[in-house]
Amino acid sequence: MKLRNITLGTATLALAVTLAAPAGAAQIEPTGSDPLIIGHRGAAGVAPENTLAAIKAGSQSGAEFIEIDVQLSKDGVPFIFHDGTPSRTTNVAEIFPDRVNDPITSFTWEELQQLDAGSYFSDEFEGTKIPHFDEVPGALTGGTGVFIEIKDPAKSPGVEKLVADALAEDPEWKALAEANKIEVLSFDAASNQIFAELAPEVPLQQLTGTVPSAAELATYATYADSFGTSYRTLDAAGAQRVKDAGLGLGVYTVNAVEAADAALALGVERITGDFPAQVNRHVAGQKDFPANNGVVIANAINDVPGDDIAPENGEHVILENTGKRTIDASGYIIRDAANNILEIGEGYELEPGEKLRVYSGPGTNSDEAYYVDGPGILNNGGDSLALWDAKGKLTDTFAN
Repeated sequence: MKLRNITLGTATLALAVTLAAPAGAAQIEPTGSDPLIIGHRGAAGVAPENTLAAIKAGSQSGAEFIEIDVQLSKDGVPFIFHDGTPSRTTNVAEIFPDRVNDPITSFTWEELQQLDAGSYFSDEFEGTKIPHFDEVPGALTGGTGVFIEIKDPAKSPGVEKLVADALAEDPEWKALAEANKIEVLSFDAASNQIFAELAPEVPLQQLTGTVPSAAELATYATYADSFGTSYRTLDAAGAQRVKDAGLGLGVYTVNAVEAADAALALGVERITGDFPAQVNRHVAGQKDFPANNGVVIANAINDVPGDDIAPENGEHVILENTGKRTIDASGYIIRDAANNILEIGEGYELEPGEKLRVYSGPGTNSDEAYYVDGPGILNNGGDSLALWDAKGKLTDTFAN
């Protein structure tokens, strides 16, 4: 038996864990040569993340699994939510204006149910509630499984046991687990080890932002079945280290088919993304975006010298009409993974081969440039973007 030190706030605890290979866990593997496709937070690119609407969309996308994040409310109720605070994806500023940046786990379940978790995405989802953990199985269709990420477990003490008990005792969760349709994952190694002790029969995944050393991967392999990391940081050497450790290899958050191709070339077996339907279609050799009429995101200039929203010359996205007819791009929306939006104004028609630069900052509009005159939204280190036409149809995605 080894002692592993973990830090909870300012207190350091010695946690006794037995570092033994997972006993009885049937590793989830792709069938045939195609990778597993996992819908991130349900299908966060097409519906408000971690809501029943997103879970249903992900389940109907053709993905084998959807991924959710579970936390505990102040009164111990398990709910589905990603962020540490409610500020980004709810109307907390209207309902609890003095608690905008409070930990999401400091809210009771009754308080959480007062929040609108859909309007941030679009008016179509106004009134959408934060789901209870036990609502998830009922939203699934077609044999879809669930990757359950235990989020920030130090702020949800006891969440590992609650999830393990649900998988063993709740009829719907138990049925999924017995059908090998459940995998539990976390960035927190100590939490994963706790869960491995509680439910050694459930497949387990260790997440990190980059691929660590071979020695650390070997430690992960004593309690986990697979390993997941950012596709942006994965290279051939890292992929080989994961395989040498005997772990399944997955990447997140893949929101462009080009990124999926690059991951597959490295031997990745699991692809998690906000647009699982598009990745699934791409892998199957079908048209990625059936609604595309020729206008695509050709490039994004995320980082410019000086101020990112400098007048006339700031960060921008480049659209191009690759089709054979003129397209009216008025009302098209460019949305990033954090749901920041650039909307194109009226009067912008693109001739075949013509490009339009869409700037987040201020400037003088012209035939070749449109200025939203808002804050900077593009991450300097790379971003994921989606293009929607004026009718609300997804027509392209892009990542750099």
